[in-house]
Amino acid sequence: MKQKSVVKELSTSEIKERLEEEKKQLTKLKFNHAVSPLENPMKINAYKKNVARLETELRTRIIKEKAELKK
Repeated sequence: MKQKSVVKELSTSEIKERLEEEKKQLTKLKFNHAVSPLENPMKINAYKKNVARLETELRTRIIKEKAELKK
């Protein structure tokens, strides 16, 4: 999930589900890395970026919904 367009195509519920999964994976990676070094520690950064993308898209949708309600 590297492209922003992939995130935009998901429904809000799918974004929430994927966000939960990504956060769980990130936590697991961090714990594993603390115990013994990972082969590719850049995976942690990739998961952080994915979480940020999902949170940004979710927040954008919430703001749009609020704006539509005010009209």
